[in-house]
Parts: sequence; structure tokens; C-alpha cells
Amino acid sequence: MYILSSAELPAENQTKLKNAFPEETFVFCNNMDEASEFLLEANIIITYGEDLTENILDQASQLKWVMVIAAGIDKLPFEALNKRNILVTSAKGIHRAPMSEYVFMMLMLVYRQGKKLIENEKNKVWTRDIHMEEITGKSMLIAGTGVIGKEIAKVAKAFQMKTIGVSRSGRDISHFDKNIAREEMIHYLPEVDFVVSVLPSTPETKGFFQYEHFKAMQGHAVFINIGRGDTVRGEEILKAVRDKEIYHAVLDVFETEPLPSDDPFWEEENITVTTHLSGVSPHYHNRALDIFSENLKAFQEDRNELMNIVDTDKGY
Repeated sequence: MYILSSAELPAENQTKLKNAFPEETFVFCNNMDEASEFLLEANIIITYGEDLTENILDQASQLKWVMVIAAGIDKLPFEALNKRNILVTSAKGIHRAPMSEYVFMMLMLVYRQGKKLIENEKNKVWTRDIHMEEITGKSMLIAGTGVIGKEIAKVAKAFQMKTIGVSRSGRDISHFDKNIAREEMIHYLPEVDFVVSVLPSTPETKGFFQYEHFKAMQGHAVFINIGRGDTVRGEEILKAVRDKEIYHAVLDVFETEPLPSDDPFWEEENITVTTHLSGVSPHYHNRALDIFSENLKAFQEDRNELMNIVDTDKGY
């Protein structure tokens, strides 16, 4: 098979793949522009996802499988992929450790006044007159109960937290004390201290969080979004913080990225902005390509046992 990568991969990962699958032909490129001359022969494409367009698919007439080495797949041309019955798999789950760590780092940054401590250190201010809270024993609602949401709930248990999971079905999932359907969420928001969104971008989730949800939360609540920026409108969050409906918002994803330098989020005291890096890890490529390697073995043997198959009808 002819395997084409438009994703820039470290040399050691390229070598590992070639050694593991010597019978396959690998072509590694740094971007889709470089890869374009090889599209006609490609049976498999490895991509970060955002560079795969309908026009690219038209050129890849022999394509059978797309491996997206990222968890987010919302930019894919699903209609074209579905029409040609092209298999799509993702690297879903590789971010579970860094993203769960990010959530609790940020909660402690907010509740233990991390920003103020750093500011005082920088200005050489010695004071113990700083109000701090504990996150232990609090309650957390997690919108999105997939691999990442489950990992966050699992870690929350180390802090003796009550956990509520929100999903389409509301079915029982491990590490959650209670699981509810999305339409029930607003009734539980007044009970929780922290709300974490891990929602993907789909037609169902765009604009999911609205002002009424923030208004239903407690005044000391912290909202964290590490899913997708379009699941909540920026002005809704800004209004909720300024109206003191919630205490703090931690945002790693935004409707527009990069976030414009004149966006009010940057200046708002009770909003923490990070630059879509909650999933960053030195183990990223190893984890993603481990999934690809296991899937390639199954693909070679014509076994229908691939991990993280994407439903191109639903877009996730």
C-alpha cells in the first residue's frame, strides 16, 4: 500500500513506521502542498485534518483510508468522504492525560490565587493577605463524557469531588456519580462548583452553552472550555463574568483563533486565556502513531477491528 503523510512527523517516528511495516511504501511530507504530487497513488493519508479538502480528495482517486492524528475532526469534508465510503479514523483519546492535568492546574490557579502569587513574586511583595479556597470536596459537571471527560472525572475523584456527566444519551459511564442528558443539564448547574466543557464541534453542540446556563450557575462557579470554541458564544461568557453570574472562566478554545489582540477576553480580570494548548504533550506523536500502527495491522489483515472509527454521517 502507498501511505502518504501530509503531517510533519519527527524523523524517529518516520523510521519507526518504516521499520515496523517494511512491505508498505511510505512518503512523508511536511504539508499538503508537498504531498499534492503524490495524491494520485495514495491509498492511505495521514493528516492533522485541517488540510484535507474536497479538492484534495478528488485528486486522491485510490484513497481508502484517512488517519487523522488529532482528536478534533470538525474540519473534514464529511460529505465527500461519506460519498466515496472512505474509512476515517482519529487519534481520539491521546489527549486524556494532558487535558485532565490542564483542568486541575487551572482550577488550582483560580482557587489558590496563582495569578496573584506570581504577580506578588514578580513585584517582591510579601503578604499573606490573600483569600484562597480549596477544590477538594467540590462538585464538577463535565459536558462530554468521552475518553477525555472520563479521565477528568477519574482525576476529580482524587479530590473527593462529586461528578456529573452530560451526554446525548445520559447513559451511565464509569467515574461519574450521575449521568444526565443534555436537556437536563440546566437543572443541575445550580448544584455544582465547576463546569468543564469537552464538547466537540458538531451541528448539535454549536452555541450549546448560553447565557441562561451561566445564570443558573452559582456565583463562585468556574467554567472551563477545552472542547471547541464554537460551543459557546464569546459575548455570552463575557456578559456572565461581568454580571458576576460566575466567578471565573478559563478558556483554551475560541470562536476565532488566533484570538485577536483587541479581544476583551485578554483584559478581563476573571477570564484566563490560553492558546489552544491544553492537549500539548511531548508524547503526542508517539501516542497518535501507536493508534495508527495498530489500525494498520488490522487493515492489512482485513479485520474490522480498527480503533476510533469516525462516523462520517454524524461527523464524529
